[in-house]
Amino acid sequence: MRAWAHRFVTSPATLHDYVVSTLPQHPPEGTGPIRPSAAVARATRALAAAGVGSARVEAELLAAYVLGVPRGRLALADDLSGDQLARLDELTRRRAGHEPLQHLTGRAGFRHLELSVGPGVFVPRPETELLAGWGVEQARGRPDPVVVDLCSGSGAIALAVAQELPGARVIAVERSPAALAWLRRNAAERAAAGDRPIEVVEADVTAPDLLAELVGRVDVLLCNPPYVPDDVVVPPDVAGHDPAEAVFGGADGLVVIRPVVARAAVLLRPGGGFGVEHDDTHGAAVPALLAQGGNFTAVAEHLDLAGRPRYATASRRADGQHAPIGSAWQTDSS
Repeated sequence: MRAWAHRFVTSPATLHDYVVSTLPQHPPEGTGPIRPSAAVARATRALAAAGVGSARVEAELLAAYVLGVPRGRLALADDLSGDQLARLDELTRRRAGHEPLQHLTGRAGFRHLELSVGPGVFVPRPETELLAGWGVEQARGRPDPVVVDLCSGSGAIALAVAQELPGARVIAVERSPAALAWLRRNAAERAAAGDRPIEVVEADVTAPDLLAELVGRVDVLLCNPPYVPDDVVVPPDVAGHDPAEAVFGGADGLVVIRPVVARAAVLLRPGGGFGVEHDDTHGAAVPALLAQGGNFTAVAEHLDLAGRPRYATASRRADGQHAPIGSAWQTDSS
């Protein structure tokens, strides 16, 4: 499977991923209200025919969204009215056309959060939760930690850290005006829910003077950058939906990662932690970038739940200096 497959789809790809189907044009059985189980079965058939992975799960999520109930309470929900069934049919048609489920419901789960998402912002993926969790553990126990999330998008990483570590100062950096609107919306929602407010900064993460006021003061720096090589053909769920600037990272996928690695060495305090997500073809390239400059120790490569290389981590040298060029660096997998 190509490098993008695990990043962009919620289940293994099949030949049907590129087949678009529509619901039958005839009306559903009966003329009155329809039970949720029957509506879900109907939607499941349409989604499965279109090659949507986890068709049953997604049908249940759409039905629960239309009914305004948690998925786990579908069996106890009232029948769908004619209007509700028509709405479910329309959402099912759109999902069969590979419009992202999260765009249809307007929400995306991430660790312990439900975030608002839609056109113009990258939908957070489950594997990025691993990087966020690593960051939380790195910051935990540090006094008043400063945590930076670069290429923040919807704010998933930043807001997860802020929720799980109330004592942390969290700064989220994003360039895209469209993504910033979603980021600010999510930040406001989480602050209203009682989480410590995060700081949102509009900036280009490749700028050489990025966050100049935080030089040498950051405890943990995390980044989920655009990293898919330009020549990779992405699935229809991604093409035309996730912003290209949040997906593609240049010819080799490292155009953003290189300057981020360099700037991380400047922003981190001695002993600070750095983690960056990458394409599964970068399992050697990104750790090599971290090792070659002499700024980091404890370089490690981490696998995702499918066993693919997914993110690299390192620690800023405790003395804040550069290691001699050619020093040996240990790269581990976990």
